[in-house]
Parts: sequence; C-alpha cells; structure tokens
Amino acid sequence: MTRIRKPSIRICIGCQEKKLKQELVRVVRTPQGEVVLDLTGKKSGRGAYLCPQTACLKKALKGKRLEKNLQHPVNEDLVKAITALLEQRET
Repeated sequence: MTRIRKPSIRICIGCQEKKLKQELVRVVRTPQGEVVLDLTGKKSGRGAYLCPQTACLKKALKGKRLEKNLQHPVNEDLVKAITALLEQRET
C-alpha cells in the first residue's frame, strides 16, 4: 500500500495566510548567521516564508516580522534582492 502524504503547509509572515510550501519564498538564517534567500527550500537554518508578492514583503518589514522570525536583523541588500525576486515572479 502506498502512503498518502499530507501537503506541506506554511504561513506567510506578511499576510498570515496558510499556503502550500511550494507557493512561498523562503528566507533563511544560516547557522553561520547569514540571512539569504533559499530558492530550493532545503538550506539548513531558521526559515521564514513569504508569498511571492511585494505587498506581503512590505507588511512583514513594516511589522518587523521578518526580523522576529529569523531572530536576526535584516539588511537593505537582502530586502532589495527579495523585492527584485518577487517583482520578477509577479510578472
């Protein structure tokens, strides 16, 4: 008998909606203390998930939810990289 797997569901830190893990963008704080985008979803470290919309990123930054979830300050270069990726995915 094959086993049916439940879908991986995560919560967007911007809009607080539950969505499939594959639909979201992961931002991860690595064990070395770097905060990077994880496009594969497999890097080790503490992760936070965002919808691929700039509105969700703005909400997460305004409420400092990204910093709280990663337990690390987020620099402007990373914010620009995430914004560029989200704008690219929206079109």
